[in-house]
Amino acid sequence: MPAHDVVFGFGAHSGIDDIPELLRMAQQADRDGLDIFTLSDHPYLGGRVDAYAALGFILGRTEHIAGFANVTNLPTRPAPMLARMVTSLSALSGGRVVLGMGAGGLWDRIADMGVPRLTPGDAVDAFEEAIVLVKLLSGGGPPVTYQGTHYQVNHIEPAPVPAPPVWTGSVGRKSLAATGRVADGWIPGHAADWLSERYRTSRPVIDEAAASVGRDPGEIRTVFNFPGRITDRPLPATRDSEGRWIGGSVGQWVEELTGAVLEHGASGFTLFSADHGAPDPTLLARWAQEVVPAVREAIAKR
Repeated sequence: MPAHDVVFGFGAHSGIDDIPELLRMAQQADRDGLDIFTLSDHPYLGGRVDAYAALGFILGRTEHIAGFANVTNLPTRPAPMLARMVTSLSALSGGRVVLGMGAGGLWDRIADMGVPRLTPGDAVDAFEEAIVLVKLLSGGGPPVTYQGTHYQVNHIEPAPVPAPPVWTGSVGRKSLAATGRVADGWIPGHAADWLSERYRTSRPVIDEAAASVGRDPGEIRTVFNFPGRITDRPLPATRDSEGRWIGGSVGQWVEELTGAVLEHGASGFTLFSADHGAPDPTLLARWAQEVVPAVREAIAKR
């Protein structure tokens, strides 16, 4: 996936009962030219498929589309093994993997899995160490010895496969700064978009942290989880009283997303339904066949 292209994807079903639909929709999106599909990662929920098992299965049944966990439940997936998993998936799929990373949100449920509970500050420290370690254990080179507070490895050979891009779901200021220092992309929490207060106050934290370690902030993409509905006719208002996008006609979507890219620096969109669930096949088809090509065309003309 080119570093600076705008990417378009969708949030997929992850229930065990949804497996046939999950595969059909991923294959439809692959044929229609979408860039990425995402799966949630909640290993404490028995009715959900394991995110990484599902990613491997779907990548094996598609040709072009990339996949990622939005976002990886890091506390239940130790970083050295996560590095092996994502580099293996990358090698098997021809590089069609993104590593979504989170510090861990639902700690009561995470602790129910037998994982030691971390304070919020320690969880963010472990999150930053994990990203660093995944990158160290990718791309070849001499054996790695790493002695962090939360992760330690001794003389471990890196995979010869490059690390996939790392996109985070950072929310708090400390986590946002970690994203700026070591990650490659950011997914704003709570489906916040480019007009939200969350984005306006959070993105500068990432940019400042990136600049503080000599990175170009522009290299850290922002990919928005973006729920909404596509209507046959234009809506009188495409945002609600709180300013959140609700959807509109294809033309209204195209105008909104083109402006987000050209005026606000958006570099990716993951479609969800209006209720924040996975889109149905009709919504997905209209997104992939009508909205996305028109946005790509509009961006290319500028």
